[in-house]
Amino acid sequence: MPVWLALIPAISKLLDRIIPDPQARENAKLALTQAENSQALQEMQAALAADQSQTAIDQEEAKSANLFVSGWRPFIGWVCGAAFAYHFIAQPVLAFIIANSGGKVVLPDFDMQELTTVLMGMLGLGGLRTIEKLKNAD
Repeated sequence: MPVWLALIPAISKLLDRIIPDPQARENAKLALTQAENSQALQEMQAALAADQSQTAIDQEEAKSANLFVSGWRPFIGWVCGAAFAYHFIAQPVLAFIIANSGGKVVLPDFDMQELTTVLMGMLGLGGLRTIEKLKNAD
């Protein structure tokens, strides 16, 4: 966001003091608001264009007969699915079975944060953060 957009509220308050004519003051505030809205619209249009470009690329990749072009997403999806199945289904069941049979085997664990990051990116949930950034949400 350009620095001058952050100054709009302060400029608006300053206009209340500088411009005595209420109609001229409202016109000046309207011009400031339109400039702010125009900038936000341009940022959203740029984000939309980037998303549309990526969608076109994704569609072309999916059409490819070459497994190394069209198969990487399904591969990553299956790997993430298998890892989630292991972490939330197989590992607890194995730990239960081993513990009930008197064993003391420590099953491997992995960093779910990294796996979740990959999965959320694949599911397209990362795009939601882009919208939040455009709206200046923390």
